[in-house]
Amino acid sequence: MTSALGLMSGTSMDGIDLAMLETDGEGDVKRGASMFVPYEAVFRRSIEEALETAKRIEKRDERPGDLAALERELTMRHAEAVRRFAAAHPDARIDVVGFHGQTVLHRPERALTVQIGDGALLARETGLPVVYDMRARDMEHGGQGAPLVPAYHAALAASLPAGLARFPVCFVNIGGISNVTYVPKRDDPVAFDSGPGNALIDQWVASQGGVPYDADGMIASEGGVVRSVVDRYLDNPFFEKAGPKSLDRNDFTLEIASGLELSDGARTLAAVSAEAILRSAEHMPEPPKLWIACGGGRKNPHIVGDLRQGAAAHGAEVVLAEDAGLDGDAMEAEAWAFLAVRSLKGLPLTFPTTTGCRKPVSGGVLARP
Repeated sequence: MTSALGLMSGTSMDGIDLAMLETDGEGDVKRGASMFVPYEAVFRRSIEEALETAKRIEKRDERPGDLAALERELTMRHAEAVRRFAAAHPDARIDVVGFHGQTVLHRPERALTVQIGDGALLARETGLPVVYDMRARDMEHGGQGAPLVPAYHAALAASLPAGLARFPVCFVNIGGISNVTYVPKRDDPVAFDSGPGNALIDQWVASQGGVPYDADGMIASEGGVVRSVVDRYLDNPFFEKAGPKSLDRNDFTLEIASGLELSDGARTLAAVSAEAILRSAEHMPEPPKLWIACGGGRKNPHIVGDLRQGAAAHGAEVVLAEDAGLDGDAMEAEAWAFLAVRSLKGLPLTFPTTTGCRKPVSGGVLARP
């Protein structure tokens, strides 16, 4: 068993999730302590600006504009987060760190994905082995480079409490972008991005209300769903495509919602998120019997309420990660710990059914201190 610390800075760009995992990289998983280190608003804006700069990237090692400086600062923040975690959990043994970095560009149609974050620098700063850059090899083998969490979801599904283990089970991670992992009783998982998650809602309330996100759906609770806007979003050709498929944060914009009142916009975009998730079932081998909601979006009662209502119409149940004995905030960081151990063992991180790669493929780069 290897003790790994996973680090995740996701598409919501709100901070760094850290989580410990003891695992063999296969079916044996023992979840440990977790921590969240938030970004302050100024640094978050720096990352948002970097998304625009990154559009100029043609080759994945290019760092135009201020991207190189931002990459160093982001890495140093991760190093400080690791030190804080180690100080808070002095008995934790860390054999390896799984480092995601920050995605600033994802263009699978060009076999191009860019996560800023210097794994070698992080290894030197922390004195720990670091596995990073886990998406590139998948793309070299014809994959989308995303999603990578399904291998971990499959391990978690195998250990669900007896009363909940109703297959097929579908994990839905509602981050900036939502993605789903369909786990059958047997065979490899099926996974793909399902559509916008929190990103459009965050952008909407930031631009219209001057706040970074709709805490507990309070803004949306004052509004109503504008059906015509939901329908226009769901007319996007993306939803007709079967998986594997993946999205960049900028693939959906606020243009369709422009002109709505603040609360109506927040409520309508929550409905878009939920209905996009439900639409994903059309591209699964069988309808899921159980949906497990993870990620920050599970705290938005409107997304979850719409999801529950839609799933119930098909005889399925929606539970939050915590209802299944899991941690919906730490799951992606746990996944990166799990993937780091799989990388060390040369086990597949992705499968033809999750990213479209030609064969199951491992990945990641190991940096030693």
